[in-house]
Amino acid sequence: MNRTIFIIFLAISFSGCTRYPSGPLIFVTNERDGTISVIDAEKNEIIDTIRTGGRPRGIRVSADGSHAYVAVSNPVNGPKSADEERIVVIDTSSGALLRSIDVGPDPEQLAVDGEEKKIYVSNEDSGTANVVDLRSGEIVNTLITGIEPEGVTVSPDDKWVYVMAETGSTVTVIDTEKQEVVNTFLVGARPRDAAFSPDGERAYVTSELGQTLSVVELPSHRVSATVPLNYNDAVKPVGVIVSPDGSRIYVANGRANTVSVIDAATLQIVTTVAVGQRVWGIALTPDGKRLYAANGLSNDVSVIDTATNNRVTSVKAGDGPWGVAVRGPR
Repeated sequence: MNRTIFIIFLAISFSGCTRYPSGPLIFVTNERDGTISVIDAEKNEIIDTIRTGGRPRGIRVSADGSHAYVAVSNPVNGPKSADEERIVVIDTSSGALLRSIDVGPDPEQLAVDGEEKKIYVSNEDSGTANVVDLRSGEIVNTLITGIEPEGVTVSPDDKWVYVMAETGSTVTVIDTEKQEVVNTFLVGARPRDAAFSPDGERAYVTSELGQTLSVVELPSHRVSATVPLNYNDAVKPVGVIVSPDGSRIYVANGRANTVSVIDAATLQIVTTVAVGQRVWGIALTPDGKRLYAANGLSNDVSVIDTATNNRVTSVKAGDGPWGVAVRGPR
């Protein structure tokens, strides 16, 4: 069965799906079993499992909450096939798989602009970022990044896209209006992800091997401070997110099995919250009251109350939770 027929078959299969609840939903990619777990944030219960196949990792929800975009690459320990390298588009109201978009080799993470016109995808094996027009589904630009690009994040005003290159320890800056690379700067060893402050005046970049968080000023793209996170050797900073009011920065510490909470004004660590094993992706509900952390070895999602900075529960997910994205209430 070729991929086009397969996607049409999936769309037909899911067309009769019951609509999801209208409250906030959490979408979690499970990289080892090719699925996405859907969590009802009001009950903290799994309400659906979506099968994408391959190895789903990076995930973003569109600004209006209607679609989830998932980067899928070749299965873990499975045979390699170009057919597995794609972006899958999901209807967040039902879980239906709507489209499959070719985006080049080994897509790992992606960013979607606010108007849902373009997606930016890191292609780790080729050292590039592909720009895809969502109307046509075609690659309209290929830009050279640092070595082994991974994290991809777009600024709140859609002016900039940051692409983190883990081997080169660099961040590539794409000007979305010019559609070209306009800057490259160094951060700590093996940068993984970035998050922008809500006002778009700062970015925060995690460095896994450097065990740091770099603070970057915009629009100069200059590193103004470095926050050490090396409270023990197991700390491997990966996912990062900023609270809706910009006052807190949350960093997933990988195999340290913790999430660090950082005061954005003082750049001091407020506290460190214990979560599951090998925490990777993190996301906040739109009101900022709860944080969801995907734990890739314990196969669960930790739920943190951000008012008390306590883990309140854990939700069992699929095999290898990796990325997290939130759809707000509808």
